[in-house]
Amino acid sequence: MNPKLLRLYLVTDPGYLPHPRVLALLPGLVEAGVTLVQLRDKQADTRTLLDLAKAYLSVLRPRGVPLIVNDRADVAVASGADGVHVGTSDLPAAAVRALTGSNAIVGVSVEQPSLPDQETMAAASYLAASPVFSTPTKTDTAPALGLDGVRTLASTSPIPVVGIGGLHADNAGALRATGAAGAAVVSAILAADDPIAATRNLSVRVRSAPQEHAP
Repeated sequence: MNPKLLRLYLVTDPGYLPHPRVLALLPGLVEAGVTLVQLRDKQADTRTLLDLAKAYLSVLRPRGVPLIVNDRADVAVASGADGVHVGTSDLPAAAVRALTGSNAIVGVSVEQPSLPDQETMAAASYLAASPVFSTPTKTDTAPALGLDGVRTLASTSPIPVVGIGGLHADNAGALRATGAAGAAVVSAILAADDPIAATRNLSVRVRSAPQEHAP
């Protein structure tokens, strides 16, 4: 996949900002620099998630921004979303690829600085180094990789790497300098007093930072 799509990757979380509010802000967020959106809502039932995916797509697709559905390959396929992101305990990437087809974006979380197994790598479009720093957004993750861990992963991965976890405007540039294609964020945008201004600031930081090992 084009690593530029990972430059500023927004992950939804209704605990920070409810979906109707995110959808209302979405055109402005895209204009401010969001390049990809992941629909993540662990509490929503299947029908609600499907309806949400369609609502996000109605805003994102005309603007050329992909929508990724967290975990649920069935919802991604049924809604026509652009792909799926899976964690370490979710459906294996190879199974997701079989369900979604060769053109789908398949993201895989990685909690160590070494590459996943060959089968996973063959199915994945990008790797998400998680978490870069400790974060209150998710409490069930492995110890933080730190910038050095992301640098190791980015320098050895044949596919793009995006960082997630504890990222904000003050450290997003340092993340990009590791060779990561971009930053995936939740609270840095959704918990901000002005999400659009926060997005614009983040976008400037990730776009202006140099990369050591560009994918």
